[in-house]
Amino acid sequence: MCAKLFEPITLRGLDVRNRSWVPPMCQYSAVDGLAADWHLVHYGGLARGGAGAIIVEATGVVPEGRISPTDLGLWSEAHAAALQPTVDFVHGQGAAIGIQLAHSGRKGSVWPETGAWGEVGSMPLDRGGWQTVAPSPIPYPDMAMPRELTTTEISALVRAFAAAADRAVEAGFDFVEIHGAHGYLLHEFLSPISNQRTDQYGGSLANRSRFLLEVVDQVRATVPDRMPVLVRLSAIDWLDDGLQLEDTVQLGHWLADHGVDLIDVSSGAIAPAPIPSGPGYQLPFAEVIRRETGLPTAAVGLISEPLQAEQILTSGQADVVLLGRASMRDPHFPLHAAKALGHDLDYIPVPYLRAFR
Repeated sequence: MCAKLFEPITLRGLDVRNRSWVPPMCQYSAVDGLAADWHLVHYGGLARGGAGAIIVEATGVVPEGRISPTDLGLWSEAHAAALQPTVDFVHGQGAAIGIQLAHSGRKGSVWPETGAWGEVGSMPLDRGGWQTVAPSPIPYPDMAMPRELTTTEISALVRAFAAAADRAVEAGFDFVEIHGAHGYLLHEFLSPISNQRTDQYGGSLANRSRFLLEVVDQVRATVPDRMPVLVRLSAIDWLDDGLQLEDTVQLGHWLADHGVDLIDVSSGAIAPAPIPSGPGYQLPFAEVIRRETGLPTAAVGLISEPLQAEQILTSGQADVVLLGRASMRDPHFPLHAAKALGHDLDYIPVPYLRAFR
């Protein structure tokens, strides 16, 4: 049997061995933004387990762009060098690896979600936190007040995204993903809930999309033409006064025109909202965006079973499935999925053959 989940996919000049990918998931294990042994073992294990591609967690393009003090950064050459061993090992296992470039915006400067710090919410300045920024001085509920970015600062952040993309190339990454979802800075500009500016970055959807499109343009101009550029979007805000699917479809058309190669389709998190979650609850968004824009999409959200992943692909709802919690529960998910779907793989690590055949 030839399972769709294990068909290769090509984006620009990148050939990926299958369509079972690992999405970015914060590990809260960096020191001063630098990758550590945990990242090598974590991402290396996922590659050894048969993933087609792995997207490294949200990585701050500036120090204040991290979500917490224990998140990765890519604002210096030292950060690129610290990531290179992980990139090299993943390549050695036959997988592709990308990195999510991010700025946390008003949802930054929070206590890490490891439990070790014993506190939640915004970190005060005298405990290691920092002044957060946003399109408008509107806080995320129960978090610190952000400062409104100036247009000069927005331009500097566009350059910071491009500089981080250049360092990703230097470290050997195969692609980059720009984080425009989950209530972080670029999403904050997109959503009318958090963006109440009256200048060229606020008001209409075109104006609210300007920052993201400027970032895409600068990143696309920085990385090699063969290198795919992905964008993660929250397709809807799940709130009446927030982003709607038709807004994201229009944005998808613009992203296609600006050289984006795939949209990673998530939803929500700009503000607390009633979300009717369940297995595959975000699939309709990926399907509509794929159909309406012609861009490949990645589906994410409570995808946990091999047959479920296979049906998403064979039905045309998405081109790639992203398995987050399922991959953490079972880093060898693709190897187990191949067995469950009756698909023979030729990239099971030799030391593990006895366990999978």
